[in-house]
Amino acid sequence: MVNNSDAAPGAAVIVENLTVVRGGTPVLDQLSLAVPRGRIVGLLGPSGSGKTTLMRAIVGVQVVKSGTIEVLGLPAGSRALRTRMGYVTQQASVYDDLTVRQNLAYFRRIVGAPASDVDRVIERTDLDTVAGRLAGSLSGGQRSRVSLAAALLGAPEVLVLDEPTVGLDPVLRVELWGLFRSLADDGATLLISSHVMDEAKRCDRLLLMRDGRLLADDSVRGVLEVTGTDDVEQAFLRLIERGEPDLRSTNETEAQR
Repeated sequence: MVNNSDAAPGAAVIVENLTVVRGGTPVLDQLSLAVPRGRIVGLLGPSGSGKTTLMRAIVGVQVVKSGTIEVLGLPAGSRALRTRMGYVTQQASVYDDLTVRQNLAYFRRIVGAPASDVDRVIERTDLDTVAGRLAGSLSGGQRSRVSLAAALLGAPEVLVLDEPTVGLDPVLRVELWGLFRSLADDGATLLISSHVMDEAKRCDRLLLMRDGRLLADDSVRGVLEVTGTDDVEQAFLRLIERGEPDLRSTNETEAQR
């Protein structure tokens, strides 16, 4: 089990001994971790490693076999968390027959955010020029931005983003990561999954997963130092070669910077 004794007091999310079984096979096996507040935490690993399942469990929409998950001090899935968390799935969650503004106005009413929030999130996600267009006419990147804008309604404290940059061009990816950093600087906690290892350098902390287990839970610098490598992809491969599941942080102070 991960020793979260140091991280837990400042953690937005605490997962303890989480096990999820699908078709008789463990998808997550005794997984434990903590996501520190006000940080960008990258959840990286190949497809099928359990990233989406973990995120669904944290949001509270995944059936789990055992273990506990606390988000902002409350059990995952609690009604009180609905306005304090934002969740973006891999597929854009928008209504194609509504305009961008109409989509956001609808979701704004669901979360109980003020009417002025629609303009705020449109500006924050740079959707001003397409706000009056039907969502079905937008590009994939623009639709992803609408989903992100919807997740930002109500200024949630925790954002869970599942592969938010997949399929986007390099320029748009850089712009989105700039937005993510701005949100973290404003105090939000972001858990962002990706299978693109070069995005790791943009994170404050890394969770490297493979086959439903943690290979590493550390800062970028910590992962590189422990593996003796100079990039995260090589570090990931080194951890697999060593056969070291559940590598622990060797420098908690560095991880909290």
